[in-house]
Amino acid sequence: MGIVKSKYYGIIRAVTVGIAFFLQIGIMILLAVYLMRYGIAVYFALEFIGIITVFALVNNAESYKISWIIIILILPVAGFFLYIMWGRSRKNAKYFKHLREIEQERAKHLMNDDAVAEDLEIEHPNKIQISRYLRKEGFPIYKNTRVTYYDEGETVLTAMLEDIRKAEKFIFMEYFIVSEGRVWDNILDVLTQKVEQGVEVKLLFDDFGTLKINTQAFRKDMKNRGIEMCIFNPIHKDIARMFFNYRNHQKITVIDGNIAYTGGFNLADEYANYIERFGHWKDSGVRLYGEGVYSFTCFFLDMWRISNKGFETGNEAYRPNVSVEEEGFVQPFSGGPHRNPHNPTEGVYTRMINKARDYIYITTPYLVLDQNMLGDLTSAAESGVDVRIIVPKIYDKWYVYMVNVSNYGKLMEAGVQVYEYAPGFIHAKNVIVDDECAVCGTINTDYRSFYLHYECGVFMSETDAINDMKEDFLRTLEKCEAMDLISWSKRPIGNKLIQQILKIISPLL
Repeated sequence: MGIVKSKYYGIIRAVTVGIAFFLQIGIMILLAVYLMRYGIAVYFALEFIGIITVFALVNNAESYKISWIIIILILPVAGFFLYIMWGRSRKNAKYFKHLREIEQERAKHLMNDDAVAEDLEIEHPNKIQISRYLRKEGFPIYKNTRVTYYDEGETVLTAMLEDIRKAEKFIFMEYFIVSEGRVWDNILDVLTQKVEQGVEVKLLFDDFGTLKINTQAFRKDMKNRGIEMCIFNPIHKDIARMFFNYRNHQKITVIDGNIAYTGGFNLADEYANYIERFGHWKDSGVRLYGEGVYSFTCFFLDMWRISNKGFETGNEAYRPNVSVEEEGFVQPFSGGPHRNPHNPTEGVYTRMINKARDYIYITTPYLVLDQNMLGDLTSAAESGVDVRIIVPKIYDKWYVYMVNVSNYGKLMEAGVQVYEYAPGFIHAKNVIVDDECAVCGTINTDYRSFYLHYECGVFMSETDAINDMKEDFLRTLEKCEAMDLISWSKRPIGNKLIQQILKIISPLL
């Protein structure tokens, strides 16, 4: 009898709770309808409070998926179309499918050397997981590759020009921005000379980044000089298919298959400080010489094929032909929106941060962090890892800088040290961890680099370049202003409000 009573008691409780739950929902709906009809001012006041509450919740969550949900809810029609254009995954799109097929074909040429990976595991067993991840994604690890680090745009561009002058077989150049000026004029003069000497020259430029220079006259001039040029993702061509937001942000120069350059620099005068735009422009780059160059050659050819479907020459014709004896390890990698949601450009960064034991040093112009990256950095700092980040004090985009600042608080609360580069704009994209590994490349810590842009970089270990990168970081700190939590919390209320709003729409920035 007691069991039966207990059974009915449980049912009664469940029914009671259910009734109360639905009564609450009904009352809230009736209240909303009543206010909408008879208390318009009160209704819209509550709507405004609700929106502010949403901002607070999203800024607490820092999730880009949540950001898109809120954009669509606040702007039901416009937000939906913005998401269709820039937010949704197009993994099965024909364009992306073609690029994945090209990469699969490339994998046949990039052979993994298990012995090299085993050597890295002996040297740094704590970091081998990063290399394994890249190998699984199709990026082999190399020895016998000399790496030189450059701590300024001017020095890397000067060195690159000297190497171009010595080219004998081919020159491949792939850049996001090309502008008229001293840098481009010097390079164009040398490229013209090389073509006259029988050197194959291919230029691949992003359409959006070269809008000012990419005219019919410019293209005709390149043709007359004998330079092969291809434009990546023409804006007018792909705007109807909503692909125009996917830009090629890679910076690659390959010379004779033996030398490769990459880094943050583009082919414009501000990158070499020949002109001043945002104070002193601090950039960086690396030069590879040896076996590891072949990966960059293949990255270029991947983008060339997707932009020039008539290109038939195989990758084997462009292999390195030099003998270099170096003990360090290099692992060039690339990524793009066709790999979402598992993009290697973000995957490398998160794995390096999570494997750090002693320190993490990061330089980046854009600190627009998603939930995963923010959580990784704060977790590392809370675990006792020395996490330091350098960002610009003089910005190129005020709205991105505002999002940068909005992220300082949670980072500093966890113990991350944030610095602003006082002389100007820091454009270098470097990560150094534990004296054991580093990445130099084109990757910003922002939504575009991790989800929308085609990017590249080189993961390295046991090379002198890592120590050079670390020393450069520490020298740069001497020119920076340290941020502090107290001053950050006292910033103007107007700035706080703007920063919260901008963080909501950060996927669009």
